[in-house]
Parts: sequence; C-alpha cells; structure tokens
Amino acid sequence: MNPIGKYIVVEALNEKVKTSSGLLLSGDDVDSMRYKKGRVVKPGTLVDVITTDDVIYFDKRAGFSMIIEDDAYTIITERDVIVIL
Repeated sequence: MNPIGKYIVVEALNEKVKTSSGLLLSGDDVDSMRYKKGRVVKPGTLVDVITTDDVIYFDKRAGFSMIIEDDAYTIITERDVIVIL
C-alpha cells in the first residue's frame, strides 16, 4: 500500500483516558473528544515530517475510513495532524 501526495494511512489506537484526578473516562466521554490517537501505517509520497510508526493525534472528523486487506484504516491528510508524539 502506497498512499500518494499528502495522504497518510492511520491505524486508530484505542486509549483509556484518565483525568488529572485519576478518574477514567467512559467510552462515550472519549468519543465526544475532538481528537483521536493513531499510529501512522504509511505516509504519502509528499509527506515530509511524519514517518511510519509515529503516534499522532488527528481531527476525528477529518479523512475517511477504508478496509484494506481486511483491516480498517483511516486516511487523512497531513494538515489534519495536530500533534506527533
């Protein structure tokens, strides 16, 4: 799989979100957050800063989902990435 241009193939990561007081948020609370965490499977040919296996936060409303070889991925553009961990 080779994304072209500024597209990035991302595998969404499910994470447990804990508040500063130690409270674990429910799945509904996590779903209401604007950003999702994911692992970069493959960056596109014109993506400079983001590399394979980077963990990123991206706008959950951006991009689209695809099933490639029986696995679900999210396809986003480089500008949808907010933070690289």
